[in-house]
Amino acid sequence: MTPFGKSPPAKLDVVSKAIIEQLQSDGRRSYAEIGKAVGLSEAAVRQRVQKLTESGVMQVVAVTDPMQLGFFRQAMIGVRVAGDTTVVAEKLSAIAAVDYVVLTAGSFDILAEVVCEDDDQLIDLLNKEIRKIDGVQSTETFVYLKLQKQFYNWGTR
Repeated sequence: MTPFGKSPPAKLDVVSKAIIEQLQSDGRRSYAEIGKAVGLSEAAVRQRVQKLTESGVMQVVAVTDPMQLGFFRQAMIGVRVAGDTTVVAEKLSAIAAVDYVVLTAGSFDILAEVVCEDDDQLIDLLNKEIRKIDGVQSTETFVYLKLQKQFYNWGTR
């Protein structure tokens, strides 16, 4: 199963939720600092974080600015599908330039976010990869002009 695949909601206690919120605030925070904030030892925090990541409840990753890494074109592509949307979603997920795939209801069957070096790479991606996938009926591309907000600290419930 994928790290954020469909599964029943995890039953987290107050301390595990507090650990997640600490890491959402600053993913580089040390286990010792987190332990002080939530009332556990460094070793106990390390164990809980390991369980949370192994179970797929969370991932700890570095979020980068694509433009700083030479990827000057980002876009969201709306995909209309004839046939099984999950098959098309799996094929889209296998493309390196695609970083986000979600099945949707509404005008599009799938939304796929892509990160490309430039417009030429985006055109090639659309024509040579995405539109050639069996079942892709049509696409609509929404080019990003400016990333206004991107946060991952929505907390826990």
